[in-house]
Amino acid sequence: MTTYKSVFLLLLLALACTDAQARPAVWQPSSGHVQVPIWPGKVPDALSHPKPEAVAADWPKVTNVSRPTMTLYAPQNHNTGVAVVVFPGGGYQMLAMDLEGTEICDWLTSRGITCVLLKYRVPDSGPTWKDGHRYYPKVQTALQDAQRTLGLVRQHAAQWHVDPHKVGVMGFSAGGHLVAAVSTHFERRTYPVVDDADGLSSRPDFAIALYPGHLWVHEDEDDATRDETDLKLRPDIHVTADTPPTFLLQAEDDHVDGVEQSLAYYVALQKAGVPTELHLYAQGGHAFGLRPSKLPIRRWPELVEQWLHTIRMLGPGEGS
Repeated sequence: MTTYKSVFLLLLLALACTDAQARPAVWQPSSGHVQVPIWPGKVPDALSHPKPEAVAADWPKVTNVSRPTMTLYAPQNHNTGVAVVVFPGGGYQMLAMDLEGTEICDWLTSRGITCVLLKYRVPDSGPTWKDGHRYYPKVQTALQDAQRTLGLVRQHAAQWHVDPHKVGVMGFSAGGHLVAAVSTHFERRTYPVVDDADGLSSRPDFAIALYPGHLWVHEDEDDATRDETDLKLRPDIHVTADTPPTFLLQAEDDHVDGVEQSLAYYVALQKAGVPTELHLYAQGGHAFGLRPSKLPIRRWPELVEQWLHTIRMLGPGEGS
């Protein structure tokens, strides 16, 4: 016979479980990996009253990141010496930590490449869509996080068995914009110097942007009247001859970030004499990542590997 005491205990357990489900959780990597803060003390240009970080219940969509972290994924079986800092997408409002983060790192490490997954600050940490219009923050704090992380990777290069001259970046959607931002803002840090890591270069040695957004100057204009022949970049991206070699890939049926995003960046890179490779596919949509597909675009990882050989980041026989 059920006693009042046992009913009471069951009720407390149910309430505890409900409370645990309701409480926002900080994103955690899989077993064997540890995320560490990229800022040793106060975060520059921090929000005064940030909302608590939260992870969606249905998939690892992370919101309200105020304490950015990096997670190291060591290469499997062999080490090429190449490292890639990965920027997940999410419109600078959230981060797709699996589709454009951990799954990408699993692929890179299987190719002997060290992966550093950056959980950068969101929301409103870069150009985004907010309250029905384009919003540019006074300070792009995601760029600060990206610059800081590149310095940290080079600071730990010997410890992580990474070649400090083979450190690249890869980003998706808004993360693709962050690739362009950190590739064109490396002359100086956009925050006060913290330690010796900030004395090291934040210029990527190579850059990979898939279905990037927030690059084309006309992206927010009406489809019927905007000049689609004018492929200028937004004013926050200034390409020079020192911008690193870049790989771009996008689908023509991407209705979130149209191909003009990649085309605008490609034109600027080409005019500046930056070695650039662009791939456009008829189908693929947006946010396809590494998920299985019958479309030809599914083979994009092979193209990236071939390109890394072309620019001599990977040596003969490496990566495959």
